Amino acid sequence: ISYDIAEMEEYLAETYGITVYQEQVMLLSQKLAGFSKGDADVLRKAMGKKILALLEKLKPKFIDGGKERGHEPEILEKIWKDWEAFAAYAFNKSHSTCYSLVAYQTAYLKAHYPAEYMAAVLTHNQSQIEKVTFFMEECRNLGIKVLGPHVNESYKDFAVNKEGEIRFGLGAIKGSGEAAVEAIIEERKSYGPFKDIFEFAERVNLRQVNKKTFECLAMSGAFDCFEAHHRRQYLHAVDGDTTVIEKVIKYANKMQLEAESAQASLFGGDSGMDTPKPSITFIEPFGDSEKLNIEKEVVGLYISGHPLDKFQFEIENFCNTELTAMNDLQVLQGKEIRLAGIVSSFAHRTTKGGKPFGTLTLEEYNGNFTFFLFGDDYIKFKEYLMQGWFLFVQGVVVEQKWGDNRLEFKIRNIQLLNDLRDKKTKGVVVNMSLNEITKEIINEMEVLCNEFKGECSFQMNLIDQEEEIAVELMSRKYKVNPSNELIDRLKKMPEVNCKILL
Repeated sequence: ISYDIAEMEEYLAETYGITVYQEQVMLLSQKLAGFSKGDADVLRKAMGKKILALLEKLKPKFIDGGKERGHEPEILEKIWKDWEAFAAYAFNKSHSTCYSLVAYQTAYLKAHYPAEYMAAVLTHNQSQIEKVTFFMEECRNLGIKVLGPHVNESYKDFAVNKEGEIRFGLGAIKGSGEAAVEAIIEERKSYGPFKDIFEFAERVNLRQVNKKTFECLAMSGAFDCFEAHHRRQYLHAVDGDTTVIEKVIKYANKMQLEAESAQASLFGGDSGMDTPKPSITFIEPFGDSEKLNIEKEVVGLYISGHPLDKFQFEIENFCNTELTAMNDLQVLQGKEIRLAGIVSSFAHRTTKGGKPFGTLTLEEYNGNFTFFLFGDDYIKFKEYLMQGWFLFVQGVVVEQKWGDNRLEFKIRNIQLLNDLRDKKTKGVVVNMSLNEITKEIINEMEVLCNEFKGECSFQMNLIDQEEEIAVELMSRKYKVNPSNELIDRLKKMPEVNCKILL
């Protein structure tokens, strides 16, 4: 939604009689104090840009001019005080009314058409990855799925599909090419969705949709709707063979050439024989982390998931701060900080004095933060400056002991997230109401303890809500491994509330 504020001000002034406050001030200053049009315009600029020093300079001229025209000094002081108050914080009525109207309309759209509204917001901000990430998180909070590119559903920009989910636009894929994207969408609109990768290649204009476009679409997951093949097959050759993309383009070129020449047989008629599709060699698909990294390479952010998803246990139980909160250290001063993220970038550098230091940028779901490591901290933690590593960082916000005593985050410890659970988890605690215990639940607990054997204690707390009594039962027979699967299985049991003993 886009409005020209100046046009709206004019419209509101004509329709509802709302006048621009600054213009009133210009006219009043001329009538009350004899300001010239030039002086009145200077006053307007001072108020509009909140230049208080210039207002102070104009005040004596206004008071003296008003006195000369017979106005009471007290009244002139009151008028000037009101103008100063306006200059300090206020908008003129027509301007503020414009914004209130826009706010009302956008709030209505977000409330009644949330998917369409968020798709429009994402499209408007798609050139700024950090904002796209922020608004994707807002979509998750609203219960709206944001799905990756899809050659049978996506348009150029973000759009809403039939299920009310938001699809990434094909235009957001780096290297896809605007002409190629428009050609794909136009073909789909005209003749329906594509059945498989071979039909896709046959129908599109291969001069516009070239090999580079195919590769970018495959890397982003836009071909995932064709279940016969996976992303790695499109991009990797096996044992000297060609990739699926190369085979598909070669096959499509042959089919398009035959169709154009109408020489399927010696006599120009249809021979009745279909050209066989090339065979595809099986290879193992990409792992989750590799697939996500490729997505980020071509789109700029993770779509089908996030590398930190597999560390939800650690983040929920061991962390108390998000990386975005580090932008306001004043709030965190003196607090023990525990946070986690993936290393998105790092650098080993040297100060002007020749001393080594490092920078470490961690990324999480909502943003990132760069840490600086100097002196002993750099020597102690430089081994963790590795791209793609998952780290758990502990520290505290303190005042610097040098310079202007600004606040800084002092790192006390860094650990690999992969090792955190085994080192910090002492046990699994299951809370259950006495009235909900059944033989089936006890049997299920025993099955889980046998299936997920480990080194952590297993404790069951039985709660009698009527008598307000709780009994703690520590298992002597079973020790468990607090894996993601065990925690998920426990959380799926409605009678059970589980937590981790740290």
